[in-house]
Amino acid sequence: MRPLKLILTSIILFSFHGMSFAKAPAPFQPPAEKDLPDNEFGRVVRFGRDVFIDTQKNAKPYIGNALNCVNCHLNAGRLVNSAPLWGAYVLYPAYRKKTNKVDTLASRIQGCFMYSMNGKAPAADSAEITGLVTYMYWLAKGAPTGTVLPGQGYLELKAPPRVPSWEAGQKVYEQNCALCHGANGEGQFAEGKTVFPPLWGSKSFNWGAGMHRINTAAGFIKANMPLGRGGMLTEQQAWDVAYFMNSHERPKDPRQTTSIDDAKKNFHAENCSYGNEVGGHKLGQGD
Repeated sequence: MRPLKLILTSIILFSFHGMSFAKAPAPFQPPAEKDLPDNEFGRVVRFGRDVFIDTQKNAKPYIGNALNCVNCHLNAGRLVNSAPLWGAYVLYPAYRKKTNKVDTLASRIQGCFMYSMNGKAPAADSAEITGLVTYMYWLAKGAPTGTVLPGQGYLELKAPPRVPSWEAGQKVYEQNCALCHGANGEGQFAEGKTVFPPLWGSKSFNWGAGMHRINTAAGFIKANMPLGRGGMLTEQQAWDVAYFMNSHERPKDPRQTTSIDDAKKNFHAENCSYGNEVGGHKLGQGD
């Protein structure tokens, strides 16, 4: 009789014979800056990149706060799990629940100006929108359209073991975030330029921006914050500090035309603090 060990080894080898194990797909790699063409197309791509990186300077008429696009889409819109531009470009046009219609890429970017930048939308054929769309197109060179690529968007965290807490979030903020973003979320500025973005208050994104959702902010924070040390915080800490950050007042949601309660019912059924009372103050009044 064959030894039992030899028999078991043969069974295992037979079971795996002919089977292939697919490797996890590598993150998409956008083209390098050095590969930008030196022609009119390249000029528009560069302008779109400049608008993206220094929105305050290059799209000033459309900005109502102190943010730049790159504050929420790190490394010039290239970084995985930071809503990279190459990951978004390939998914539009698309139906969005927020607008209840099919948005083009241009209309999607217009919404960013209205909510994340607390400003007004440039025309779809404006130089700013054309530049941003062209920059996104160039970053997505070679990517398959209609495909959710690895690293697209922000991390989707599972529900935390414990309900997010203001007190716990405040502690995480004071220990890990206040050094850059200020004790009161006011951000840091030098020579009139935003160095670290304000996280709440009048100079931050408004109540209609996607980042006001606690789950969205938690995913961004977990992957990317503190800056340069993404992944350092636990998931619970990311949820706690996202709850703390997004339970402060910020600019009014431009969709709110009647009461806060009506706006909460119509636009804020998601994971957010809009309409909640914090310290006797009903959030959503605007700052």
